[in-house]
Amino acid sequence: MAKEKKPVHKVVMTDGKRNIIHQLLQEYDIQTAEDIQDALKDLLGGTIKEMMEAEMDEHLGYGRSERSDSEDSRNGYKRKRVNSSYGSMEISVPQDRKSTFEPQVVKKRQKDISGIDQKILSMYAKGMTTRQISDTLEDIYGFEASEGFISDVTDKILPQIEDWQNRPLSEVYPVLYIDAIHYSVRDEGVIRKLAAYVILGLNADGHKEVLAIEVGENESSKYWLSVLNGLKNRGVKDILILCADGLSGMKEAIAAAFPKAEYQRCIVHQVRNTMKYVSDKDRKPFCADLKTIYQAPTEEKALDALERVTEKWGGKYPNSMRSWKQNWDAISPIFKFSAAVRKVLYTTNAIESLNATYRKLNRQRSVFPSDKALLKALYLSTFEATKKWTVPIRNWGQVYGELSIMYEGRLPE
Repeated sequence: MAKEKKPVHKVVMTDGKRNIIHQLLQEYDIQTAEDIQDALKDLLGGTIKEMMEAEMDEHLGYGRSERSDSEDSRNGYKRKRVNSSYGSMEISVPQDRKSTFEPQVVKKRQKDISGIDQKILSMYAKGMTTRQISDTLEDIYGFEASEGFISDVTDKILPQIEDWQNRPLSEVYPVLYIDAIHYSVRDEGVIRKLAAYVILGLNADGHKEVLAIEVGENESSKYWLSVLNGLKNRGVKDILILCADGLSGMKEAIAAAFPKAEYQRCIVHQVRNTMKYVSDKDRKPFCADLKTIYQAPTEEKALDALERVTEKWGGKYPNSMRSWKQNWDAISPIFKFSAAVRKVLYTTNAIESLNATYRKLNRQRSVFPSDKALLKALYLSTFEATKKWTVPIRNWGQVYGELSIMYEGRLPE
């Protein structure tokens, strides 16, 4: 099906617009694009002033040229500097003698009229440092924003992060993924590596949903039990399948928190970990042999393939195949499912696009100044990445039907 083209917004040049442009050219002697910017800035300031004058008229109950017996009256103007889309500018704010006037066009203590907070958050979400953001604002908008100011703006989202981390969750998640991305973070002058664990769920409607982001703890069964209990405390009652790499203590934590959940070791990670030991010249044939294991039609056939591959490569790469046998109980659940469900479980498609967004942070910033800075960037990046998550994953109806039969009575009808 051909992709539907977005409608093109056509600019209609009316006589009124032509007259305005003609007056602008005469009034401001416009010669360059910069002259246009200056003219628009001047017009914006004048427009705001006139709008505030109208607000003052309504506040006092009479116009500037009218007489009144009111106890309150106009009391000149106060100069105020604000940041706009056309740069930094001064505006004249009308005052009243009783100081009861509350302008709405530009409110008291409002220093920005360009939506700059959202622009800062968007740049922060893309991994830009506070210095880079400050320089960008100076270059594009023509006003200075200190690194402290930018940090204050991004700190405004910390209560939102806390609310998001504690929001209620669905009772049942058919599939849950846990993956990690590592970042360098400065801690009291020392740079150390921290892991950001992303917990992604597929809900009963087949939509992807980031449930939590955990930063900086060491892996252990105690740690993972606290994470899973946190999900339970937010309303999760059942998980059918939990997919993760070989995270230390995960198997024991799942058994304690969600005893009916199956732990499926991520096949993609399993293959990647296996290939770490293999030389470049052997990678292609080795990968082809590994496929005979995880693409086998049944577990019995997969075990036969495992023996053949181990016999062929075990002598040359003993460490490569050892983990397959050691972790077979966490690898084998996949073989009872059809190809449609296996694709959901043994690939990381569900989480890879999200990880690609997170990896951009590493490319933009080699070191984060604090745990808090990393958490803010991850949170904002998550919302940037998940804006497009508006439809269920592919073939969800088929997958859901099979899971409903395999885990009878545990999914909503």
